[in-house]
Amino acid sequence: MDPVTTHLGHRPGKIFAVHLSYASRAAQRGRTPRYPSYFFKAPSSLAGSGTLERPAGCELIGFEGEVCVIIGTAGRNIAQADAWSHVGWVTAGNDFGLHDMRYADKGSNVRSKSGDGFCPVGPGLIDAATVREDRIGVRTWLDGDLVSDDSTAGMIFPISQMIADLSRLLTLEVGDMIMTGVPAGASVAEPGQVVEVEVFSLDDPSLTSGRLRTQIVEGPALAEVGNPPKVDDTQRSDAWGFPVGTVKDAAARKEPLSEDVRRRLGNVGVGTLSVQLRKRGFNEAILDGVAPLRRGDRLIGPARTLRYVPYRKDLFAAKGGGFNHQKQVVDSLREGEVLVMEARGCVEAGTLGDILALRAKTLGAAGIVTDGAARDSAEVENVGLPVFTGGRHPAVLGRRHVPWEHDVTVSCGGATVCVGDVIVGDDDGAVVIPRDLLDEVLADAEAQEHRERFIAEQVGAGASLDGLFPVSTDEWKARYEEWLAANPCPPPDPGTDRRRDHERGNRPPVRPHSALHWCPPRRFRGWRHV
Repeated sequence: MDPVTTHLGHRPGKIFAVHLSYASRAAQRGRTPRYPSYFFKAPSSLAGSGTLERPAGCELIGFEGEVCVIIGTAGRNIAQADAWSHVGWVTAGNDFGLHDMRYADKGSNVRSKSGDGFCPVGPGLIDAATVREDRIGVRTWLDGDLVSDDSTAGMIFPISQMIADLSRLLTLEVGDMIMTGVPAGASVAEPGQVVEVEVFSLDDPSLTSGRLRTQIVEGPALAEVGNPPKVDDTQRSDAWGFPVGTVKDAAARKEPLSEDVRRRLGNVGVGTLSVQLRKRGFNEAILDGVAPLRRGDRLIGPARTLRYVPYRKDLFAAKGGGFNHQKQVVDSLREGEVLVMEARGCVEAGTLGDILALRAKTLGAAGIVTDGAARDSAEVENVGLPVFTGGRHPAVLGRRHVPWEHDVTVSCGGATVCVGDVIVGDDDGAVVIPRDLLDEVLADAEAQEHRERFIAEQVGAGASLDGLFPVSTDEWKARYEEWLAANPCPPPDPGTDRRRDHERGNRPPVRPHSALHWCPPRRFRGWRHV
């Protein structure tokens, strides 16, 4: 029997559990709720230290070590200032969940959270009058390793707020329990593993619940009379506390580019990248019709997206004003990201202006691409943020567009762009590189430009293009291999940036060839007569 039932002489009538209450957990989840929210656990799920079965055929038993408070004085419409006085005892609790059944519960958590033994508490009860509600520590161990260590001081909502909130609509009775939420560190336990939880006073560690101990064991399979257990990578990621499988892949596509990758992309031309994409069958990877407002601007970064739909009076009234999707996505840009706007190629109204460009630059964005128009284009240029557009127009957004949604797959300049795809732009235009192809496309683009260096040297020395451009005859292939042995494709050098060196005038020395100078900006552009 559990210690709460033993102490009270009867089983508690209600067990509340809080969804998200710790700042550390909110940071892990990437969202912070404005108010606490709750679900019920069945009183029959109560247990003390012991074993917990994971049904055969199930994969994910999640553990969540929490502070559990037990109501000692009944009340309704309890003021928050008086709420802690209604708590009789504090103890450790473990909000176990069978994630394999979450899909079937559709948010109720009836089967996933209320199985027998899924709410162990104890072993000891701490008199609530001896502790402060904001000075209660909670620790969780998995097989002896400390995996979570936090305190109620790290809560978004104080326990007294939870009590006052719940009592607005229902009477809290003696013995009712609140599992107050889990800090960061919750994860999965497998058969044979042991989870321990302890709750204690930060001011006097001798005031402790002791360690609540639960060993996971393999149990019989669930009867085949209802929803079968089922998990996907989203559930696995939620249970383990970090992205796995397809969720991990999706997260990786949204990760910032490393400085090395940015530098390497800055040293190859968009034209070369487009060739490599076309070789792989990506003929629609060019964002047609967009060009930099300011010649010479370079654009490199993972994509965030914004979609406009054609103007309609009622839709603009509903979604065009205030903190709309356009402003939301600009305001959430992170360092190094590129905002890609779908405007259907319509350049009869502006899709951004200088204020949005300034906000994006202030946040560290790498640039903006739109197949629509820029308004206040001279001011946008002066902001200093690389902006690629389909044109310029004085009219405001509402003449032709409604900002509809952001961070979805969009079409820009006839190219499909997903969130996390890599956008690269220069004076030739812009391309989109699927994140999964980035490494191989970049490596082959570097090799192509190195090969073109050999070709340029031969052409500059007077060689015919026949069999050389591209290298196709046995003679030129042999000569290229000989040259390559003496001039291997250099590895990425974190200390060099050919574009920067060119802009500063640090060009390679003049070649001994009449009136020709060797002028490579970001990449080889050929010979220039001077």
